[in-house]
Amino acid sequence: MKGEEFFELQFDKFRLRVPKGYYWYAGYDTWVKVQGDEGLVGMTAFFQTKLGDIVLVSPVEQPAFEQDDVFATVESVKAAVDLTIPATGKVIEFNSNLENRPELIGEDPYGDGWIVRLQLTDWEADRQMLLSSEAYFKLMQEKVAKELGRE
Repeated sequence: MKGEEFFELQFDKFRLRVPKGYYWYAGYDTWVKVQGDEGLVGMTAFFQTKLGDIVLVSPVEQPAFEQDDVFATVESVKAAVDLTIPATGKVIEFNSNLENRPELIGEDPYGDGWIVRLQLTDWEADRQMLLSSEAYFKLMQEKVAKELGRE
């Protein structure tokens, strides 16, 4: 993530970052970074911060996903949640580093903490349902304000 630009927000003791550029976001706090006809998918720093330390990542083992399918379950010290995929595609690989180091999601949610790499199969349609970096940052600010009781 070196050299990338970010929107930033201080939340409690956390500095939340939303990368600009090739990232697209779902309102349910997952992201896809598009590179050509492939996409890396993960969960946002905001969502990870709410969950606390990640202790297990369980990918849904299937060859392809449609936008909004559950693609993994993440367990933290606070809860277990299903993650919904923001883009349609064929699975190229799941991040095998997360098997032994699920904390990578918290350490580097937009870099080494990615969860699945896809061959995008319906990107033009999927993109219409996603948020730009700027729009997601505004949504995250609203969520943080709600968390802090400042609606």
